[in-house]
Amino acid sequence: MPFELDLPLRLKKEGWKVKIFEDERLEPPHVTVIRGLEKWRIGLRDRQFMIPPGGSWKDFPKGLREKITGGLQSLIDEWDEMYPENPVGGHDE
Repeated sequence: MPFELDLPLRLKKEGWKVKIFEDERLEPPHVTVIRGLEKWRIGLRDRQFMIPPGGSWKDFPKGLREKITGGLQSLIDEWDEMYPENPVGGHDE
């Protein structure tokens, strides 16, 4: 079952979601940020935007950036639980 970071109601109403999807165990650890049809993937090891699709922290409202960075340890813990064979701290990049 995918994991979804709990966001404030205002961000949810604006259509934002932050998820770790199932069946991504072979990919570098990351979180997917979604708004409508737009998606961004942020690496949990290096905090960089993955290509594709790329992107920038400037693409997100301040409250969302703060929620992601403030919830980073929860996202890492959830990834490690979902994909113990590919933990966030398991590889140097």
